[in-house]
Amino acid sequence: QVLLVESGGGSVQAGDSLRLSCAASGRTFSSYSMGWFRQAPGKEREFVAAIGRSGTVRQYADSVKGRFTSSRDNGKNTVYLQMNSLKPEDTAVYYCAATTRGFGLGPAGYDYWGQGTQVTVST
Repeated sequence: QVLLVESGGGSVQAGDSLRLSCAASGRTFSSYSMGWFRQAPGKEREFVAAIGRSGTVRQYADSVKGRFTSSRDNGKNTVYLQMNSLKPEDTAVYYCAATTRGFGLGPAGYDYWGQGTQVTVST
């Protein structure tokens, strides 16, 4: 069982940066591949980024590639999403998720989810 708690969301202007954090409970954090997803009002949850268990393998959605960076600190049981050059279309609730079933999976492949943190980007 893993409990995930996101933080770091907020309201910013276009071009600004935010760093989301996702703190995990438990002693087996390094056993999980982690993912970041987002969901805007009226839209389906979409993949943003994934990071492998050691942090060396990463994957990004085309819409955020070059602007967002995911990292993790297994010693702190925390995964991060650094978001730069934010755009209004990045506005959404952002979720972190954990899985032992593979890497870079869709939402159905993740077993544990955080409660989400709101990111709002204005022009």
